[in-house]
Amino acid sequence: MPGKMLTDGHEIHELLMAAVRVAVVGASSKPERPSYEIAAYLQQQGYQIVPVNPAGGEILGQPVVRSLREIKQRVDIVDVFRNPADLDATLVDDTLAIGARVLWLQDGVVRDDLAKLAVERGLLVAMDDCIKRRHAQLDYCEIPSRNNNR
Repeated sequence: MPGKMLTDGHEIHELLMAAVRVAVVGASSKPERPSYEIAAYLQQQGYQIVPVNPAGGEILGQPVVRSLREIKQRVDIVDVFRNPADLDATLVDDTLAIGARVLWLQDGVVRDDLAKLAVERGLLVAMDDCIKRRHAQLDYCEIPSRNNNR
């Protein structure tokens, strides 16, 4: 399946409804940080969160993995909270290696070169977009209870 940039609201809606597990790259244990707050929101909505941070530890009751390649379960979305200057092609390679289909670069994370590479390699890419905001726009009548299905 070819990759592409995600801009269509309906397509994003479908992806968020189908997703189960989200790897949060750059997850923080500090509640005031967007990477904590948005991961907590997603977890409250029933998504399984896999925090990724080289510091390790525990975030939101989940053990932190130090890199994407350490994740053993299937991941649907890789949600990135990192300084764009710190990112390179390894992010795309690692996203593909763990079988994720979607690379989500949060608000402020803009790397056209990486987005282009990810699309060329078959990933669906959201860039400079907030997954929480997109999820909040969903029609909750259409979302099955995630907590009962996991």
